[in-house]
Amino acid sequence: MALATRTDRRPSFARTVWDSTVGKKTVMAVSGLIMLLYLVVHMIGNLKIFFGAGDFNHYAHWLRTVGEPFMHYEWTLWLVRVVLVVAVVAHAVSAYQLSRRDIKARPTRYVHRKPRASYATRTMRWGGVILALFIVWHLLDLTTGTVHSGGFQEGRPYQNVVDTFSTWYGNVIYIVAMLAVGLHVRHGFWSAAQTLGAGSRTRDRALKATANVLALLLTAGFIAVPVGVMTGVVS
Repeated sequence: MALATRTDRRPSFARTVWDSTVGKKTVMAVSGLIMLLYLVVHMIGNLKIFFGAGDFNHYAHWLRTVGEPFMHYEWTLWLVRVVLVVAVVAHAVSAYQLSRRDIKARPTRYVHRKPRASYATRTMRWGGVILALFIVWHLLDLTTGTVHSGGFQEGRPYQNVVDTFSTWYGNVIYIVAMLAVGLHVRHGFWSAAQTLGAGSRTRDRALKATANVLALLLTAGFIAVPVGVMTGVVS
């Protein structure tokens, strides 16, 4: 008599974590913090444009040689890009699935209206869409030069940035996206801290203040570049 074989297998630990709401929120929090770290570093690098074309172009070249001679030319840069792509995809997928799960859990509208959430909270979803579209445009503009105005110049990022922000639509797209970044960071940092267990009665005020300061500094730092071009400080 043949013994029956079990075909059902328990899902892996990773799958179990991913399928849970807590797991998806944790993925969102960690991937969000990775992107936040990148934004801070990227903003600091962008501000080098105020030191002139030589410094800014040298910085852009240095990014491609980080880690040499252990790492080959652009290997470190591509490693960072891969990590960012994984973070962005994980963040977007977990956000979408959590949103769908929330909708299914509440198929009917509340009888009583909920208290109004903050503006940043209510705009997280469309803000994420704006940022996703901006990332695509930004890469096509200043990385590949596909949609760049004024003639893309390989190896001359300073001039490429000036060209982009010499157009009204380049400024509008960038500034709107950076305002969305500020709102996203303000709410996202706070949410990540709560998800990862950093929040408490004694720390909540400090965390909220940190979120506000980060959002303000990032928004102002990024917007300073197009404003510098528009005012002639960067030319």
